[in-house]
Amino acid sequence: MRHWKRPEHFRSKRGHANAPSHCFHAVPDAKPLRSFAGIALAASLLLTAAALPAHAEDATTNGAGLNEAAVPAVLQKAVDDVIRPGYRAMHDSASKLTVAMKALCADPTDATLSGAKSAFGDTVKSWSHIEIVDTGPIIEKNRFEHILFYPDRKGVGLKQVQALISKADEQDTTVEAVAGKSVALMSMTALEYVLFGNGSDVLGKDKQSFRCRYGVAVAGNIENTAKEIADEWNAPDGVQKSWKFPGKTSDDFMDNKEAVTALLGILVHGAANVRDQRLETFYKGDPATARPKMAIYWRSANTWTSFTGNIGGLKTLWEKADMASLLPADKRAVATKIDGLLNDLATTAPTINPDIEAAIGNDAERAKIDMLLAVSRDLATSFSDEYGGAIGLSAGFSFADGD
Repeated sequence: MRHWKRPEHFRSKRGHANAPSHCFHAVPDAKPLRSFAGIALAASLLLTAAALPAHAEDATTNGAGLNEAAVPAVLQKAVDDVIRPGYRAMHDSASKLTVAMKALCADPTDATLSGAKSAFGDTVKSWSHIEIVDTGPIIEKNRFEHILFYPDRKGVGLKQVQALISKADEQDTTVEAVAGKSVALMSMTALEYVLFGNGSDVLGKDKQSFRCRYGVAVAGNIENTAKEIADEWNAPDGVQKSWKFPGKTSDDFMDNKEAVTALLGILVHGAANVRDQRLETFYKGDPATARPKMAIYWRSANTWTSFTGNIGGLKTLWEKADMASLLPADKRAVATKIDGLLNDLATTAPTINPDIEAAIGNDAERAKIDMLLAVSRDLATSFSDEYGGAIGLSAGFSFADGD
């Protein structure tokens, strides 16, 4: 068995595909820790290989098939061309969102309200693109939940946001105050309700309204969190060095195989998350049981923006890091298949009606969502079993049996 130095870096927020994505306290009154009940990347490599196809089972221990000569370049490109720019872009978007929210509060007009909503959509796009990288600094200090609290399956978080706005306590209008509250009150979903939820019409009329200033504080918290993450990845002797140079001096990886396994995990769990949280949270193929108001960002009509951003993030990591170069020469067909699946998802999602209830109720639109379900499942399997097996590594579980 391998010894893993820092298994916490490979903890997955998604866990088992059929398990809740987050394990929160009964009510989110304090910042919750992520559940360890899900399948973590590091721990999963030590689990039984029974769920893996035969070739992946063998490869889990010997790394057969991995083109190790290509690993250093892949790691360098993943960090410098994908992860670091992704977090910088997120921080830049969040900064602009804070500025737009302040402008709205100072001068509430149709134009400033439109500007704030547009900035929110841009931040959804930037965040969704880098959201797939669920490892490293993002999983420390509950930073992920500071940016995105979702799903709120029982509506407890929503009730907290509504209660805070209704109470209108002046102490809740600073970034510091918001940062000390429940994650339900400080993330993108809280800000979405501020901008698009019931009572949001006050934003375009009342100067320096409590609701608007609370929104500024939420945006500021998101901006600060994004800056922390970007700064940690940009530090020359920090996590970026640890990722780019596996071995004795790395805090994260003992060797190339462990580093590549982390990248594989981003792809596998990212693809599973697209299916499980971006689709199956509100629709599993039966319109009679669909729950359109469980779709992420449904109020702001950014559900498909988020989905497309997640796929774009996977596509960027796959292409810019040149992860296909890790395949042996006789397995390049796997890369061609993955290219096709990513393109199908990326081109279809933006064409679907952003009104989720209307989309589910329309046969043609619903057929597109059904296609996304099928292709996203195929993508997760292709990353996990076909690509993982071909390079002789595994993210720890197989999707072949619905796991």
